[in-house]
Amino acid sequence: MVVIGGGFAGLQLVRKLDEKLFDILLIDKLNHHQFQPLFYQVATSQIEPANISFPFRHIFRHKKHIQIRLAEVQRILPEKNQITTTIGNFNYDYLVIATGCRTNFFGHPEICKHALTLKSTYDAISIRNHILKVFEKILSLNEEEREAYQNLVIVGAGATGVELAGAFAEIKKNVLPKDYPKINFSNFEIYLVEGSKNTLNNMSDHAKAASRKYLNRMGVNLLTERFVTGYDGQTLVLSNGEKINTKTVIWAAGVTGNYMEGLPATCAAPGNRIKVDRINKVEGLENIFAIGDIAYMGTPKYPRGHPQVANVAINQGKNLAKNLSRMMRGKKTTEYEYHDLGSMATIGEKKAVVDLPFLRFKGFLAWIIWMFLHLMLILSVRNKLIIFINWAWAYITKDSSLRLILTENKNPCHE
Repeated sequence: MVVIGGGFAGLQLVRKLDEKLFDILLIDKLNHHQFQPLFYQVATSQIEPANISFPFRHIFRHKKHIQIRLAEVQRILPEKNQITTTIGNFNYDYLVIATGCRTNFFGHPEICKHALTLKSTYDAISIRNHILKVFEKILSLNEEEREAYQNLVIVGAGATGVELAGAFAEIKKNVLPKDYPKINFSNFEIYLVEGSKNTLNNMSDHAKAASRKYLNRMGVNLLTERFVTGYDGQTLVLSNGEKINTKTVIWAAGVTGNYMEGLPATCAAPGNRIKVDRINKVEGLENIFAIGDIAYMGTPKYPRGHPQVANVAINQGKNLAKNLSRMMRGKKTTEYEYHDLGSMATIGEKKAVVDLPFLRFKGFLAWIIWMFLHLMLILSVRNKLIIFINWAWAYITKDSSLRLILTENKNPCHE
């Protein structure tokens, strides 16, 4: 069994596969699993990256049937039951694609060149470095030169964009003024740009209204019903002709699948995803499967594919593990369907929204539930404890001590 990708879907599959039936090779271009829902907290200096990043070799240290290779898959050769990677070719009996998604810039390569993204732990560290260096830079500029550095623009008001905006608004108020007393933070503006009418567009009207209200109270400038049409590293241009002078643009406006070269053209689905049947088998192929964000499974309940959220990925991984064992034993497989247990987002301290099938609420209780559920999803007890302590400390002191600028030494040779 070869599994490409160790995100939520791939990790669950590998953990649940029967070790008596399968020898597993997990291939990923990273050596660790990333807990994406808390990337924004790394980017805003609230938790350390190590607390939400889990090395595969540590996770599977007691599993002798699992091998791990650090590599990037270049092509699938279905006719040979083989994949081509940056470290050589590998054969498989069964192949599972769990490559997830990447940021979608909607055909704007110039924006891609200059904007920051938040799809990996490295991205989160890059944002943290950039923001802190911006304020170090402001100290040496005159008033006329500061404008572009004092405007922060987040594009996309889904959960990631809203959570980022809320977190930056809080550190603007409670943290950064203590570190940079010579900077007038009333001039630091946070913009959240969204093409639709609402924030949190995939949640209930109650959540949309509450999140907008929270963000407005926190001083975030909401620019809805407009799109970004260009960004050259200095000037952001919106579809209504408005321009924002900024050195910081964080792009959280959409995703597209990490499609694999070599698959038949008939497998391609909207969003650069892969068409699969109800047991996640790739259409037209007998021994290749796709799970998680990359999989496009049409069902009566979700004819246009399931939402690209962690709960879908986790449960598709678990279901495929059971089905592969059933197939090996000649038993009937079980079709997958997503049962929406609800969604949630946090906008800041004591500010969150929760949509459950039977109840919708906001505020302090929603925030507590958001924290509890995210802690439960963290892999290790140690990391759960460290994150809880960080959150508790930040709640009590309105501060953290994680504002490190970690950059490469460009001149490492010294005589």
